[in-house]
Amino acid sequence: MQPRIDIYPTHRHGDFWLRAGRPFPFGASFVPGGVNFSIFSRYASQCTLVLFHQGASEPFGEIPFPDEFRIGHVFAMVVFGLDYENVEYAYRMDGPYRPHEGHHFNPDVLLLDPYAKAVSGRNQWGATPHLPQRARLVYDDFDWEADRPLHIPIEDLIIYEMHVRGFTRHPSAQAKYPGTFAAIRDKIPYLKELGVNCVELMPIQEFDEFESHFVNPDSGDPLHNYWGYSPVGFFAPKAGYAATGELGMQVDEFKALIKLLHKNGIEVILDVVFNHTGEGGEDGHTLSLRGIDNKTYYMLRPDGRYYNFSGCGNTLNCNNPIVRNMVLDCLRYWVAEFHIDGFRFDLASILGRDANGEPLSNPPLLEAMAYDPVLGRTKLIAEAWDAGGLYQVGSFPSYGRWSEWNGKYRDTLRKFLRGDTGQLWEMSQRIQGSPDLYPERGPIASVNFVTCHDGFTLTDLFSYNEKHNWANGEQSQDGANDNNSWNCGWEGDTKDPAISRLRQRMIRNAISILMVSQGVPLILMGDEVGQSKQGNNNTYCQDNELSWFNWELLKQNQDLFRFFQQCIAFRHAHPILRNRTHFQHRDAVGSGYPDISWHSEEAWRPNWASYGRTLAFMLCGQHAQSGYAPDDYIYVAMNMHWDCHLFDLPRLPLGKKWYLFANSSVPSPYDICEVGNERLIQNQNQFMMESRSVVICVGK
Repeated sequence: MQPRIDIYPTHRHGDFWLRAGRPFPFGASFVPGGVNFSIFSRYASQCTLVLFHQGASEPFGEIPFPDEFRIGHVFAMVVFGLDYENVEYAYRMDGPYRPHEGHHFNPDVLLLDPYAKAVSGRNQWGATPHLPQRARLVYDDFDWEADRPLHIPIEDLIIYEMHVRGFTRHPSAQAKYPGTFAAIRDKIPYLKELGVNCVELMPIQEFDEFESHFVNPDSGDPLHNYWGYSPVGFFAPKAGYAATGELGMQVDEFKALIKLLHKNGIEVILDVVFNHTGEGGEDGHTLSLRGIDNKTYYMLRPDGRYYNFSGCGNTLNCNNPIVRNMVLDCLRYWVAEFHIDGFRFDLASILGRDANGEPLSNPPLLEAMAYDPVLGRTKLIAEAWDAGGLYQVGSFPSYGRWSEWNGKYRDTLRKFLRGDTGQLWEMSQRIQGSPDLYPERGPIASVNFVTCHDGFTLTDLFSYNEKHNWANGEQSQDGANDNNSWNCGWEGDTKDPAISRLRQRMIRNAISILMVSQGVPLILMGDEVGQSKQGNNNTYCQDNELSWFNWELLKQNQDLFRFFQQCIAFRHAHPILRNRTHFQHRDAVGSGYPDISWHSEEAWRPNWASYGRTLAFMLCGQHAQSGYAPDDYIYVAMNMHWDCHLFDLPRLPLGKKWYLFANSSVPSPYDICEVGNERLIQNQNQFMMESRSVVICVGK
């Protein structure tokens, strides 16, 4: 016998018929004949639901939750007869206003539902806001057909970090709807041509681009929050990133993009921010959580002020059971309803702190994510540090599930590339997938990168010794100072052909080493075409051509794009570069060669001297993926010295010869071959390496 569902109202408030609601799920959900509204607040004395017609400045109804509709600390109510396609809603919370005790209740302030599935008020990017951000009802009728998350093995990923707006906003993109989810659809052939099979989208959870208080010091124009690392609605895709945002169709538009990316074999990872919100610190704005239950949602000092481990004014109290459940509910929603393949967690070390900011030995939230049944096949990637000084690269609580942005890979490779001494041993660890950091987790725990959104582009890494952030309006005090960059002899743009050639070689060195390193490579949008941000290493507020992908560069720097493209193809073609387990430094399959061997100018005799700037290694393809995917031999020589060096080639088994795949020191198109069409090396014994160059050979 089916249980009876009570769909009949029991109360009336003005023109609205009501009944007691169900506490779960939180947020707004459809029930027969009406909408169930549920919101948690431990300390509020009263809650009022405020209803608006779409785009209206004044509400058409305000409904206080009757006392009998409160279950524990949850206000739950069903409202019947709503036109869900034309309704927006918010809440008013009444309670004590005692900031020194952590309470910021103010019934005059409209509050956004933290479980809102869509948010209005910023429907068109950069349009002057006339209304606060309010929640919209979302009816799920999207046809996914047979789509599901792709579950590409993580070791096979080539991750492309992308800014949704920046990818197609530049006029050269010639997009019908520039800067939107829809516009990316037309650029999917480009992503496939490049060879990436995963896009990591910078924050698409609803945020307020108008939160920045800074202005451009030259023009006086206000600066926007371009990056979006200040979420307002965790469950809602940003309306301003949708061509259909004015129509409230951002949910379907984003789903359509994911569906098409999946059809083309490209996974989607979301860069998510659960460490803080856009409400800021003591001088911030009350938008949602602060007015709903400040003392529950945020880490507070004894005097009621905010702990600030995020560097953005506040820190979410992630290991409070209520907040922990909200984060889990949110992640499950993105996976189940949007078919998201994985998440990169901004400042993830915060997720392991207790209510007082102390690191936990067994963080409940991180453990729950690792073992959650819905997230069971989802990729979890941590930015394993925070702004409070907690640096956990190699020690982030993983539970056998978490990977990490390997900041030590970035720093070591940058130092090695510019010719610093004392880097050889550590560089060998990074190339192997950092076994010193991840001895049990294997190379797949290491997401390797040279550049990302936060810092210099690859072009700027070899064009500037210092950051040049004056356009941000903060007297260039913002952004990191420890960039480990090198301007190759001249700061900024140059017409010196020798410096230009050296910079191009250095860029090729970087991508070459990245693509032959064990682990999971990540490249920054625009690096493949030589994008520059004119030395600005913190373009969080630069919604302009400084940040946008310039598609003209694809024509101008086709040779660089080709180098990236072939390096990526080379990685895809060789399973020996994509192992799940660390090398054993021995012959476990009877090939006569160890899985990896180290060399210098003299074969089989590595020189680990602190003054050294040359390093080489050979991979025996018979050991690829524990011997289950036999491959060719690969030899990589790296000379970061300013002089040429004569290198020996290791002797191959009888019947095999060395072929040249890439040499960063020679001009295009001879700097790299198409995979499978490598050039036979005439002298199979030794070769001369130019200064500051990388050579990749294939033994077959």
